[in-house]
Amino acid sequence: MKSLAVFGTSSDAGKTTLVMALCRIFADQGLKVAPFKAQNVSNNSAVTKEGREISRAQCLQAEAARVEPSYLFNPVLLKSHGNGTVQVIVNGLVHQNQSIAAYYAEIDQLKQQVKQAFTQLEQDYELIIAEGAGSPVELNLLNKDLSNTFVANSFNTKNILVADIERGGVFASIYGTLELMDPVMRSNLIGVVINKFRGDRRFFDEGEKIITERFGVPVLGVLPFKPLNIDMEDSQSLRNYQQRLDEVKIRVAVIAYPGLSNYNDLDVLMGDPELYVELIHAYRPLENFDMVLLPGSKTVIRDLQWLKSQGLFQEILQFKKPVFGICGGYQMLCQQLHDPEAIEHQTAIVETGFAFINDTVNYQNPKILTRGKYPVFSYAEVSGYEIHCGRMNKYPLYYQSELYSGTHVHGVFDHDEFRSAYFKALNPNYQGYVYAQYREAEIQGFADMVANNLDIATIFQALCFLN
Repeated sequence: MKSLAVFGTSSDAGKTTLVMALCRIFADQGLKVAPFKAQNVSNNSAVTKEGREISRAQCLQAEAARVEPSYLFNPVLLKSHGNGTVQVIVNGLVHQNQSIAAYYAEIDQLKQQVKQAFTQLEQDYELIIAEGAGSPVELNLLNKDLSNTFVANSFNTKNILVADIERGGVFASIYGTLELMDPVMRSNLIGVVINKFRGDRRFFDEGEKIITERFGVPVLGVLPFKPLNIDMEDSQSLRNYQQRLDEVKIRVAVIAYPGLSNYNDLDVLMGDPELYVELIHAYRPLENFDMVLLPGSKTVIRDLQWLKSQGLFQEILQFKKPVFGICGGYQMLCQQLHDPEAIEHQTAIVETGFAFINDTVNYQNPKILTRGKYPVFSYAEVSGYEIHCGRMNKYPLYYQSELYSGTHVHGVFDHDEFRSAYFKALNPNYQGYVYAQYREAEIQGFADMVANNLDIATIFQALCFLN
């Protein structure tokens, strides 16, 4: 078994997408590859076949590797719970909500969980590709780190360092990271990858020479800027979506409340050339849109209160066109949301919803974590997953009326037949497209770009797959 780790000079340097691409490249070489991220911080999660919860990023990487996602790929997941607290998920199950200080107090126990997960993967896969988190040289946090120095030292990984040239200061970020890097991590460093380069590649020839000769580390490749329009790791990455608009037939307003989660439900809509999708971050009139989408929320009641404070709640009440809710957004469509045990909110509360659906939401443990095929909206089988604590008595799975619809099932719009029928009802000229083909093209296209601009042979050799 071999292991490779991808670290970054900063957050959003491109670690996730590079790991995804390498998973596909190595899988295409006939290797059984597992992605791994010891600890992720993301509200964008999915459910595995074991009924466990992991980050969408590791699900994407598993998809690229053509393997079934497992909770072992992401043994520790943190989800923002607001007011300085996080929901800590260990091995795919909710551990508890706690402060950051309390989380750090348990870091030694969590390290053991990470070791156990990695050790299990070593038995089942030929190659593990681990993704770091943020920067590996946050000196004040090294003893609390799970995804960087701890992984490099515990598992003796071969390492790649990714630097985002689009940020500026790429030489300082590389040099500083190398100088502060842990000796074991540095000794196993294969080289540096320059990411998100725009323009004529020849203009960086001198830069490559500087890094190689003055910093003493090989440049494995210079990757051109290429957006990946699927499975963004965090809500800030939504800025990188590039819609491929053609002849727009329907305008969709997506309410981007502060607790927005599971925004991969937007991928299929963003990739649809017939839909114009706009994220609504603050009050604005919605009359020029054809529908409103209320997506998932990690903090449903707080986001519902935010809608009211922004004036968007009243705006949606007056919106006489279709409104669709997914998971937390679906719950907002009900009459009342009850949280007597403060599971969803920081205190026990009853909050009034839109009352478009004659039902009540009750929050209780354990969290529902299921994945499979669901009978929703008159369709016998729609693939998706549920991940929520809210229960509805009358309409636990879905609701549909002329204007107001919703479901607890994430991924419902990925179903081509349902999506086409829904949008044809809004505009008979809507045609639709095959999302699975688009998604695979995004993954393969990105992997091909990386393969064409990266010294794969050197990486193979460093891992001893080549003599």
